Amino acid sequence: MHSYTYIIFDLDGTLSDPGEGIVNSLKHALKHFGLEGDPKILRKFIGPPLAESFKEFFNFDPEQTAEAIRLYRQYFHEFGLFQNVIYPGIPELLEDLAKAGNTLAIATTKPEVYAVQILEYFKIDHLFRKELVVGSFLDGRRTNKGELIATVLQRLGCSPQDAVMIGDRKYDIIGAKANHIDVIGITYGYGDVDEIEAFTPTAIAHSVEELRQLLLPPHELTE
Repeated sequence: MHSYTYIIFDLDGTLSDPGEGIVNSLKHALKHFGLEGDPKILRKFIGPPLAESFKEFFNFDPEQTAEAIRLYRQYFHEFGLFQNVIYPGIPELLEDLAKAGNTLAIATTKPEVYAVQILEYFKIDHLFRKELVVGSFLDGRRTNKGELIATVLQRLGCSPQDAVMIGDRKYDIIGAKANHIDVIGITYGYGDVDEIEAFTPTAIAHSVEELRQLLLPPHELTE
C-alpha cells in the first residue's frame, strides 16, 4: 500500500469505543421527552453529528434538538466523557507511527474540547500537536467531516497524496474523498462491513492489527 506521511484519525469507533458514555448521555436526554430509545438505534448516533441523528431517528424539530443536545452534554460533560475504552493495540500503534516519523492528526465530529480531554485521559495526547486535533464547535458549527478533514489538511500544508484518513463510518470515507485523499475504512468500530464496502474506501482493515499492517510495514519501523 502507498506510504503516507500524514495520518488523520477519526476518534469515536476508531481509536476508542465511547459507546457506554454516549448511550448513557442519550438516555439522559431522551428521558426528558418521555422516550427510552432502542439501544440498537442509540448506537447509530456514534459518528454522525448529534443534530442529524436526533432529526433522523426521533424526528425532533430544531427546538427539541437543541434541548436534547443540551441535556446530552450535561450528562456527557460530567459522566459520559470518560465512560470510554481505548481499543487494545491503539496506543502502541500510535507510538510506533510517531517513531517512524509520521505526523498524526484527529478529525472528529465530537466537540474539539472533548476530543482533547479524551486524548489526555488515555495519555496519548503527546502524540498529536494541539492544532492537529480538530473537532466541531460546541455551537454546532464545523460538524461536516469533509470540512473537518479540510481544516486538518490546511493546517498540515501537505499534498493530498501524502495523507490518509482512517475511520469507521461512511462519513469518514465521503469526507476523505471530498478532499481527494486516500481513506482506510475500519470495521472494528461502529460502521458495519456493508456500510464501509458500499462507499469504496482505498482499503479496509478489520482489526487494529490489520490497520497496523497497512500503515506500518515491518521495514518502516525503526528502533
